[in-house]
Order: sequence, then C-alpha cells, then structure tokens
Amino acid sequence: MKITTWNVNGYRAVLRKAALNWVPEVNPDVLCIQEIKVQLDQLSDEEATLDGYTGVWNPAERKGYSGVATFHKAEPKAVEKGIGIEQFDVEGRVIRSHFEDFYLFNIYFPNGGQENKRVPFKLGFYEELLKICDELHQAGENIIITGDFNTAHNEIDLANPSSNAKNTGFLPEERAWIDKYLDHGFVDAFRERHPEEEVYSWWTYRFNCRARNVGWRLDYFLVSQNLIERVNDVVVHGEIMGSDHCPVSLILKD
Repeated sequence: MKITTWNVNGYRAVLRKAALNWVPEVNPDVLCIQEIKVQLDQLSDEEATLDGYTGVWNPAERKGYSGVATFHKAEPKAVEKGIGIEQFDVEGRVIRSHFEDFYLFNIYFPNGGQENKRVPFKLGFYEELLKICDELHQAGENIIITGDFNTAHNEIDLANPSSNAKNTGFLPEERAWIDKYLDHGFVDAFRERHPEEEVYSWWTYRFNCRARNVGWRLDYFLVSQNLIERVNDVVVHGEIMGSDHCPVSLILKD
C-alpha cells in the first residue's frame, strides 16, 4: 500500500499548472493533500475529481485558506472530518480515514504565524490531537499521521538550524511536541529508515532556495510503533514541482 502526502499550496493553482500529472506514475492508493485553499462550490465536478479515486474534502470556512482533501482508491470503512473542536475544525485541518488495520489522519497543522503569534494555537492543536491518538492507542488501534506538520523536528531536518532557532517551525516548544508524539507510541517513519539523510520537503519561493536545496523537512509520516515493521520505505519526491512543498510517499508491506 502506498500513501502519498502533498501540501499543494492552492489546489486551483496546481490544476492550472497541470501539476497533478505525476499521480498515475507514482500511483498512490491514498493521496492526502493539504492547504487546498478552495471550497467545493469553486470547483467544477471535473476539477474536484481524480480518475480512479473517491475524494473527501474538508475545506476551511474562510475562502482561500487552509483545508485538506483525501483521495482513496478503495473506500475506507469510515471517514471523519475534524477533531470535534470548533476553533480548529473551522479551518478544515483534519480528515481521518478508518481502514481495516489503521486510522489514517491527513492533517494540515497550523503555522505559528507572523511574529509567532499563532504558536499557542498551533501547540493547542498538537495537544488536542495527541489526546485523540492516545485514546486510539489505548484501544489497541494503529495510527498513521501524515501531512504538513509545519515543524522541523531536529537540526538535520532543515538547512539552517542556527539562524531559525527563534522562528516558528523550529522553536524548542514546537519541536518538543514532535518528541512527545514519539514518546506516545509513534515513530517518524522516514527518519527510522533514513537516519542520516538530509532531505527536505519544503523550500521558500525566495532566494532560489529550491534550486540550492536550502529547505526544511516539514511533511511527515508518524506511524504507530506496531506498524513500523510494515514500513518498506518513505520516498521524498523532490523532483515533483508545482508547490513550495514536494510530495512524500509511505510504502507499506501488505
């Protein structure tokens, strides 16, 4: 099974660039996209559809902002939107798909905002989501969390750690929440399989950073410890253009 995540930074922009043409070649069983910045009434039926997939959309109430969508080849047992907390759910940040042997969370984690003003909101989201995950783990369920975490975990996960130590995305209190998830039964699947590899999934559009590979690893797969044996690989598709992020794929053994 292959699950691919991609922050598209605007779904309509991706359509204009024909930047989903890679999907048949990569051929994910599930495609999770974030920051769609669109509502369904702004799309035609054709634009809202991917051949061979059933789409589930969770846009933000505010137009042109946030939102996630998940495309499944085979429909899961159940799908839920949000986490049941209005201040987060109005921003369209979560779709949870229940498969036979795991729950898949497609998430666009909040950004800390200008001058780090939204960092408390971001950390509150991390906290509430972890409560849900703890309950599922305690019930014996397995979980995969994917999406744009808006946090680089360790110094290896960004090109310039020292100059970003006071910037959102690499603040100690943000990074500590990734540690907490790992302490609560999760494994960073990419780092487990590639412990020393310096690979990024986001580059600012400024300063020609992508061409110079001055980036951050912000797009993750956190998997329950019981699932790590099934992880064959995590592939960062740095060659795929169309957004300031690139897609990342988790490949699971059947």
